[in-house]
Order: sequence, then structure tokens, then C-alpha cells
Amino acid sequence: MERRPPRGHRNIPHTADVRIEAWAPDREGCVAEAVDALVDTFVDTVGAVADREAEFRVPPGDEADMLVGVLDEVIFRMETEGELPLASDVRAAEDGGLLVRWRTTGTDAVELVGAVPKAVSLHDLRFSRDGAGWGCAVTLDV
Repeated sequence: MERRPPRGHRNIPHTADVRIEAWAPDREGCVAEAVDALVDTFVDTVGAVADREAEFRVPPGDEADMLVGVLDEVIFRMETEGELPLASDVRAAEDGGLLVRWRTTGTDAVELVGAVPKAVSLHDLRFSRDGAGWGCAVTLDV
């Protein structure tokens, strides 16, 4: 049986689209790992330097809906503002939602290495506690 680190992410083979998995001891860490996994599917961030910061809130709700809200925000900001997160800090907000802070860079500062995600698919979406903490699996439409 493969032993995984307590926190991480990976891309897994999927027909036509891109599928990511992420895990961490806590919900917020899993969301941050999912953001990293999404970005890793289509850009090489090696050597990129964060030169901006962004912050936003996700309202309280179902955990899977909050995860989708954060990942949708990555895609939205990439398309509308030309920025990508290089580092994520996700915290629980007092109201039960999420407070997300990103250190970002422009899309012109990274190298495209894969198909750019257009949306987060709700098909086969998983985000829940597991034996080691929290885990998620998400399909990205490209």
C-alpha cells in the first residue's frame, strides 16, 4: 500500500478532462492543496515570484460547495485579471465560511504546460473527512 505524506496533491489520469486529488490534516489545508493542484495542471511556476496579494471570502455552506467556490475563483481571476496564486493561506472564517489569502503572480510570469481549466465539474466531486484528515477529488473541464 502506498504511503502518502500528511499533506499534498496529485493529478490523476482522466479521459478528456483533468482530475486532481488533494489531502491534508484539516479542511482548510486540503482546500489550499487543491488550489496548488489546479494550478499545477496547466502551468510551471518554478522561478515565478509573487508580486501581488489577493483576499476573498467564501460564504458558509456545504464543504464541497465552498471548495468549488475557491477553485472557481482561481479560474475567474486567471481569465479576468490574468493572475494566478503561487501560495495559498486558507482559514476558517468566524461565520463558518472560508477566508482565502493568495500571493499571486501574473499569468505572463509562468509557462503554460497543459490545458487551461475552464470550469470545475460537479460530476464525481468529493470533499470530506477521511481516516487521515480531509481529502478531495475534483474534475476540471478543459
